[in-house]
Amino acid sequence: MEIYIPSGIGETEALKRTTHLAIVAHQDDIEINMYDGVFKCFGSADNHFTGVVVTDGAGSARSGIYADYTDEDMKKVRKVEQKKAADVGDYSAQILMDYPSSAVKTREKNCAVIEDLKKIIAETQPDYIYTHNLADKHDTHVGVVVKVIAALRGLDYKPKAVYGCEAWRDLDWLCDGSKVRFNIQGRPNLERALMGVFDSQIAGGKNYDEAAMGRRLMNATFAESHSVDETSAMMIAMDLTPLCEDKSLDIAEFAAAHIRRFEDDVRTRLGGQ
Repeated sequence: MEIYIPSGIGETEALKRTTHLAIVAHQDDIEINMYDGVFKCFGSADNHFTGVVVTDGAGSARSGIYADYTDEDMKKVRKVEQKKAADVGDYSAQILMDYPSSAVKTREKNCAVIEDLKKIIAETQPDYIYTHNLADKHDTHVGVVVKVIAALRGLDYKPKAVYGCEAWRDLDWLCDGSKVRFNIQGRPNLERALMGVFDSQIAGGKNYDEAAMGRRLMNATFAESHSVDETSAMMIAMDLTPLCEDKSLDIAEFAAAHIRRFEDDVRTRLGGQ
């Protein structure tokens, strides 16, 4: 595990002052999917953002100048890119856990990933935690969110809120009453600068920057059908806080309940036709 401190202050201070913490699977997941935390902390004297990337980046897609890069080459490149993003976003700290994806996708109840996450969360004790959502279709993303919940359930500390953010599947399907909406309008230069440092992914075959900006505009425009847009950039999250407050809640059933509410909404609308 490596802890990078962009400002150069002491590691303990950088971690303890964290108010917003993002725990993600891959390098660039923070900047693409958890941007609200960076947005709220950038330039703030009171709020401070720390990012945690769980995996090592070895399985990244690659083409162009990166086509012949080995997994070891990609791990080095991805680590450098994530540190550059931490510099651009003025993160309090950037933690690189460096686990292989296989360790994240395992279903073990007491694995090293969970224990390390418990240590990080206990050290930072943030007010807000961002991670992946339960309906994501990327197995590594799902592995991370399940382990974040397990780590939180193993601690006495509880954050004010835990958010599961959209990535490989958006969250527009959630019923409006279940959506957490983040207004992130106002710093498009910061958005683009953060995503732009991940050249190995964008130039390497994935148009993440424009796709992410498009999703944020789409969320804002289609948020309400009978009113003008309140923002030009919106992100949507699933509220995972109840799963951390009540250890008896089944994670799969919690996600399925959201799906059933969506189904009920569709059936109700069609039933009136």
